[in-house]
Amino acid sequence: LRGRPGTKAVVAVGLLVTTLWNLRHLLKSSEVSREASEHLQLLVLVWEWPSKQVPNISGDVCRELYGIAGCQLTTDRQLLGQADVVVFPHSRLQPGRDRLPKERPPQQNWVWLCLESPSNTKGLARWKQTFNWVMTYRRDSDIFMPYGKLVPNRSATVNIPEKTNLVSWVISNYHSTQERARVYKNLSRHLHVDIYGSAARRPLCKDCLLPTTSKSKFYLAFENSIHQDYITEKLWRNSLLAGTVPVVLGPPRANYEQFIPADSFIHVDDFSSAAALAEFLRSLNASRYRQFFGWQRSYSVKLYSDWAERLCTICSAYPSLPRGRLYPDLESWFSS
Repeated sequence: LRGRPGTKAVVAVGLLVTTLWNLRHLLKSSEVSREASEHLQLLVLVWEWPSKQVPNISGDVCRELYGIAGCQLTTDRQLLGQADVVVFPHSRLQPGRDRLPKERPPQQNWVWLCLESPSNTKGLARWKQTFNWVMTYRRDSDIFMPYGKLVPNRSATVNIPEKTNLVSWVISNYHSTQERARVYKNLSRHLHVDIYGSAARRPLCKDCLLPTTSKSKFYLAFENSIHQDYITEKLWRNSLLAGTVPVVLGPPRANYEQFIPADSFIHVDDFSSAAALAEFLRSLNASRYRQFFGWQRSYSVKLYSDWAERLCTICSAYPSLPRGRLYPDLESWFSS
């Protein structure tokens, strides 16, 4: 520009200054928003703790114990109005127990929590248009919570404990009408099964279970009922973690293979009869037996048995969970 700046030049400079100021303010606001999101705290109210013993969940336990930041667990019902999520374990919703809150704040989401199978879950017909999300062992749950899983590791080793007997089974609740009772009865006609647990009047202490089952070449990982994805600690803890080969009874083989390698287990449905299964277990040579443990070169077993850890995972799933939805008929969904 020559001489005194004209009116257009003055206006242009003014617009430039204003734009730069707005841009600086916008960037600063973005930094504040990002910092606020990083410190976002979700409050998860557990209406009643799923197990009898309530652990100490004060402080930032989700971050300190499980690396999940921005998640606070509480059982203080006085915080109902502030909670982002309220969790209702099904075992605490039985008739005669506390009722649900009469009102829920806007934007608050309710979670129905259940790790039992439909065969052992009663009273679902009452819960229509009540819960936003479900948290179960089923893979199609909003919040998927299995009993265990295989996680990658780099050990590249196979560890098979010393074996002193062929087959074992730990059973607490034995009912002759169950499918597992029928299969066991037929199998026991052809080979000996070492039975433990209260049903056999041979209870095992908590620290005795794995050392006991690990001595068997095979473990009867028989579920109490047969449902999609219902694969419990009988497989994950009593068998795979113990270092024995699971003989499974539960959902079809294809369902198990969505959780563990096809060559890591034996399914009772693979055999035409109990006699054929017994013959296979007795005649398996050492080389073929060792092949069942090939998964150990790439994976290790992670158990989910800590309720605090399970509940903290709600916060990890929270950003991707659907909003504004209610399950119209919980019983229909769970029994499907």
